[in-house]
Amino acid sequence: MNPRLSARRSDSALPRVAVIGAGSWGTTFGKVLADGGAHVVMWARRAELAQEIQEGHRNSEYLPGINLPRSMSATHHLSEALEGASQVYLAISSQALRQNLKAVRPLVSATDAPVVSLMKGVEKRTGLRMSQVIEQELHCDPARIAVASGPNLALEIAREQPTAAVISSTSRETAEAVALRARNAYFRTFVNTDVIGTEFGGVLKNLIAVAIGIVDGVGYGENTKASIITRGLVEMTDFAVAQGAQHETLQGLAGLGDLIATCQSPLSRNNTAGRLLGQGYSFQDVVKQMNQTAEGLASVAPVLQLARESGVAMPIVEQVKRVLDGTMNPRDIAPHLTTDDDRPTGERTQNGQDGGGGAFRRSLQRALDQFRNGRGRAAGD
Repeated sequence: MNPRLSARRSDSALPRVAVIGAGSWGTTFGKVLADGGAHVVMWARRAELAQEIQEGHRNSEYLPGINLPRSMSATHHLSEALEGASQVYLAISSQALRQNLKAVRPLVSATDAPVVSLMKGVEKRTGLRMSQVIEQELHCDPARIAVASGPNLALEIAREQPTAAVISSTSRETAEAVALRARNAYFRTFVNTDVIGTEFGGVLKNLIAVAIGIVDGVGYGENTKASIITRGLVEMTDFAVAQGAQHETLQGLAGLGDLIATCQSPLSRNNTAGRLLGQGYSFQDVVKQMNQTAEGLASVAPVLQLARESGVAMPIVEQVKRVLDGTMNPRDIAPHLTTDDDRPTGERTQNGQDGGGGAFRRSLQRALDQFRNGRGRAAGD
């Protein structure tokens, strides 16, 4: 029998899923799904990229040096990607999501396939989370929508380094169905029903990562960065809880876990963008230099608007905006990052409570426990 024909028949027996967007994260998540036993059809906007994935099983622009599974195929036609898909994963720029969904809607309206957001941003014009944009544009039941988040640097996962993530949906059944599909020997998934907390954790850590990049670019050291990470987690939690999230979610993989990974890694696009700002590049120059989207840059303004409407103080993010606007020298940022008030205040570390440093330690232990306990089952986050 022809080996290529045999391979196609073998793939046809696998559950079929679609990934819309073939950047670094979309392609990596496609690999996660394929390594978990699915036949994955990638949609790439550019025909030449689709051809490279389809024929060469590589994505040299976004994942250099990574070989992709044979059970991944690609097309630049949306209809081909979505045909027969049992689950649909979205991995495109948050600011371009709404426009792309207009083309997706007629192709998924007759199905009940879960739609999964892999994006970590808010829409600049409306301040809406990605799941809210999906609900609006696809006119679908929120119970059909899920989001994925966690400490998920694409290149590390593509290299099959052990990683955990959380899948969230208002429907526990949907979250568990997606979690069971999106897992393999190196990628473990947990579930929760706190979509607000899970999404905002992924959004807000990007803003803190930009701040870390700024002070790194300036040349400040580990004390400064540790202070920003710790106080940044407080800002993230205050904001998310004010929007309706559960504070425990921000202490899990979608909050603390993602915050640590994004702030400490040179692979982080937001960290890189901040570092360029700290080195004196203008916002416009940073955008030109970045090969990929740094979602944190677009999310600063809408997050601050939501914070003001909710009465939540976010001094770190406010200072980041001033650097982005060119009204603050990056070297002047650190003394003001964690507070603008010279009066002594309590170290509020968890859910509005003053106290010792135990909350951070408990949060870190929780993230580690979640990864260890996730082997072989979908657990609550």
